[in-house]
Amino acid sequence: MKKKFKLTDLDCANCAAKMEEAIKKIEGVADANVSFMTQKMTIDADENRFDEIMKEVVAVCRKVEPDCVINI
Repeated sequence: MKKKFKLTDLDCANCAAKMEEAIKKIEGVADANVSFMTQKMTIDADENRFDEIMKEVVAVCRKVEPDCVINI
């Protein structure tokens, strides 16, 4: 299942790259893309565990960029 999310307060391209790299390591994530330019994130993950995976994604993003908000 592939979903797009709008990001708020993502401050730098380096943080976006770190977030993308960390999200790709989460079990069940097939692909991830975090774009600083468009302030959007695309997640392709296991449909059966999507909500659980998103909780992990939010935690990872907070660790890298505490001010960033994922608009779910």
